[in-house]
Amino acid sequence: MVVSQLSEQFDVSEETIRRDLDKLDKEGLATKTYGGAVLVENSNLDMPFNVRKKRNMEGKKVIGDIIAGLVQEGDHIIVDPSTTAVSIVKALRSKERLTVVTNSIEVLVELNDVSGWDIISTGGTLKENYLALVGPRAVEGVNSFNVDKAILSCKGMDIEKGITDANEMFSQVKKAMLRSAKQKILAVDCTKFEKVAFSKICDLEDIDLVVTDVRPSDAWMEYFKEKGIECLYGEENQNNSVCE
Repeated sequence: MVVSQLSEQFDVSEETIRRDLDKLDKEGLATKTYGGAVLVENSNLDMPFNVRKKRNMEGKKVIGDIIAGLVQEGDHIIVDPSTTAVSIVKALRSKERLTVVTNSIEVLVELNDVSGWDIISTGGTLKENYLALVGPRAVEGVNSFNVDKAILSCKGMDIEKGITDANEMFSQVKKAMLRSAKQKILAVDCTKFEKVAFSKICDLEDIDLVVTDVRPSDAWMEYFKEKGIECLYGEENQNNSVCE
């Protein structure tokens, strides 16, 4: 990442970018270099929301479009505070009479002008830099509802370790979301495969459907078949792209 490019991309001054990079460097999320910085790739470190939402935007759009085909008008759904969830609700805007429960501030903002929907916040404590509501009140809020579909993302998924996230507060809310739903959908781009993060959300067998942007490897597809987990992926990638 180069300071001048980041300044243009985020439409802020270079001075602001340098301050942000200083903070990321101190928190171990990036390593400063001459003229910019390099993100630290670590499943146990979670980037601030405004950084993560710029990553693999095309893949997230593919996932959102697939899930839009699964959600029926009138459905009650619950979505997490992931950047993928924002892409999903954008793809759902043409639907009617949806009820959306979320602990994502960004999702609430994205849907603030949609008419005919019921948009419900879980409540909870705002997590700095993540635009997410967490804590006991968020879990309590989720437990108040029973929905048709829970649509969640994660930091990592591994055949042995299951589905994991970088932060226990996020994992606790996501566990409650899964308990609230008839159908459990994991929405993850291919970079999350074979990754293990700090806090376990659930076992892979607890998920009904995986939606991803690129066809998973043959080993993953065989695993999904063995466990009875449906897997959907980007149609344009089905014949010639594999996410190893």
